[in-house]
Amino acid sequence: MGITDTTSWNAEALAEILADDRGRPVLFTNARILTMDPLIGTLTGADLLFVGSLLVGVGPGIITAAADDGAIVVDCTGLTITPAVVDTIALADGRAHRSAYVATLAPGNTTDFAVVPDALATDVASAVAVVMTSPEQVRALVAAGRPVLWAGTDVPGRVTAAEARIPAAGDLTGSPRVGVWIDRNDFLRQELTADGRYDETRGGHPHAYQGRYWIDGDRVDYLDDLGFWAYGEFRGDELHHAGYVMKLG
Repeated sequence: MGITDTTSWNAEALAEILADDRGRPVLFTNARILTMDPLIGTLTGADLLFVGSLLVGVGPGIITAAADDGAIVVDCTGLTITPAVVDTIALADGRAHRSAYVATLAPGNTTDFAVVPDALATDVASAVAVVMTSPEQVRALVAAGRPVLWAGTDVPGRVTAAEARIPAAGDLTGSPRVGVWIDRNDFLRQELTADGRYDETRGGHPHAYQGRYWIDGDRVDYLDDLGFWAYGEFRGDELHHAGYVMKLG
């Protein structure tokens, strides 16, 4: 199948989405939607409505309120909308309950989806393959409500992934997270130093693990000198790591 020229596809709608600073709803309409939700299933001639990163509606008839709500409308005639983040366990029928499904196009979930031609999307797996191997055929790729690809090309100013490399250690002098973190039973002691190094004492054994760490928001990533990676999460005044809950000593 040859490459289709899609450069003019809903160009005005894209401009409105990128220029919007009022949180207007966005409606992708008249699409076939593979929701991957076992209750909703596959819809035809349907609409997908979202506000920012939140998916708020899916199904036929939502278009009737588009003008009243001031929605930005994207016509998807002849196109299929699928989750952009795929729950491969669900695809293999490995989820026993609907509540265990992730990344479906059900209201209340994150607005992550792809729009591809019907002929290239017999199912979710084939649609995702188009995103990975033929991005020029992708009409839209939306991540948390913001377009990443549109009409087969990168959206101007799109966020890109950080360079794949191990970052240099930062100077954490003065950080309130530097110090010795101790779990409730005093089994684990993890010292985070200002030069980006950590040193763990476990069960009274000093230097059980040592290595480098990086803090990104409330997440901390560890690269041990033995070569393995691990992570922790700051929750208020606690550091959660590998099942342990620690506080500054």
